[in-house]
Amino acid sequence: MTDIHDAIKAQIDANPVMVFMKGTPQFPQCGFSSVVVQILDHLGVDYHAANVLESDDLRQGVKTFSDWPTIPQLYVKGEFVGGCDIIREMFEQGELRGFLEEKGVPVAA
Repeated sequence: MTDIHDAIKAQIDANPVMVFMKGTPQFPQCGFSSVVVQILDHLGVDYHAANVLESDDLRQGVKTFSDWPTIPQLYVKGEFVGGCDIIREMFEQGELRGFLEEKGVPVAA
């Protein structure tokens, strides 16, 4: 798993906001991934996404990398934030915008 973990870490390090998801932002392949994309788009966040359906190694590797069993997974400035339920809850409670701003990630007004 070391090689895939190195690749995952490289993507997280290269992108201030990184989402590992099923599908793409333009065509999410599951409802949970779609929710996270909609929230990030609503906030006007510039993010990079990796489609875990393109590689079984990536799909399994991201789970072991974060020690989190579900996808999607959101990373901000190298920090694992959580999956769909956590992101949705943070958004609904107004915490996600503040968290992103605190991390230096631009959000829409």
